[in-house]
Amino acid sequence: MARLHRQPLCLATALLVPLLTLATPSWFGVAGVGPAWAVLWLLPWALVDGPVSGGFAGVSLGLVLDGLSLGGVTQVPALLLLGWWWGRLGRRAPPIQRSLNLGLLAWIGSVALGLSLIVQVLVVQGGELGPWMAGWAWKTTWSQSLMTALLAPMLVSIQLLIWRRRAPA
Repeated sequence: MARLHRQPLCLATALLVPLLTLATPSWFGVAGVGPAWAVLWLLPWALVDGPVSGGFAGVSLGLVLDGLSLGGVTQVPALLLLGWWWGRLGRRAPPIQRSLNLGLLAWIGSVALGLSLIVQVLVVQGGELGPWMAGWAWKTTWSQSLMTALLAPMLVSIQLLIWRRRAPA
């Protein structure tokens, strides 16, 4: 019952992820590519709530974000695995709260998300990316992961602080 006390705030912040994904200005990024907002929200959620909730949140968020984009690729598998993995880290290890750790986890998550999309495009297109598409895919992945890693220490730390305070003892 005490866990539900924190849920409205967390769910309300989840509604910001699609809005930020759509409304991020091109100047707020590297080469016009903004951060992976889903990773910046899912990381603290999973660290606080655990692997089952993290996996479920990853699937839910992935489905919402897939509805905003066109194409035959999905973010669901990567977000599911990241939510589950980060949830296990949050339950098995001492609490993660150092900025470097949060930035590194966010960078790994963003790279994993980008690579999963590249692999899906390769499968859909029969194992071949054109030279333009290959360059664009890698540039997007590295730009997004850099922005995500730079923002994670600040944004994820704030979310962890707020969500842990509201978590049951």
